[in-house]
Amino acid sequence: MYATPSHAPQQVSLFPTLEARPARAYSTPIYRVTLVREANVTLTQPQIRSSRDGAVVFRHHLGDVDREFFMVAMLDQKNKIIGINTVSMGSLTASVVHPREVFKAAILSNAAALLLCHNHPSGAPQPSQEDRALTSRLVDVGKLLGINVLDHIILADGNETYYSFADEGLL
Repeated sequence: MYATPSHAPQQVSLFPTLEARPARAYSTPIYRVTLVREANVTLTQPQIRSSRDGAVVFRHHLGDVDREFFMVAMLDQKNKIIGINTVSMGSLTASVVHPREVFKAAILSNAAALLLCHNHPSGAPQPSQEDRALTSRLVDVGKLLGINVLDHIILADGNETYYSFADEGLL
């Protein structure tokens, strides 16, 4: 055996509490992420060519609901609808929407673009400041992910009027 000279540097652990603990095994879940089809809807115009086409699709799907819904239509590279997802169902005056929930179905369905829509049960389709801020944020997230946000449509309850961010030059 060799003796260590007293002037030799001693190794000091940066993480003494971690080294003092015995290693133990722990269980880690393994996930599989899937997109589940709940139903089918028959569309007369599966390809979106204008904001009016989008409004017709969403109005057909939403009908006359009594609370705010936020929905997305996932589109392929030719603007053909490959799926519709309800992101949020809210109250009479609000619906909580987070970008990760908006883009989750888009990523899983390999969407090239999105069409956003929500309704105003009050009957006035004009966007609020929150609607404008959310739209801007979702457009920015879409650019980051490579999923183009084509439009955000706000449907008015009880009539055929709607507001299109794209038609107003806000996208």
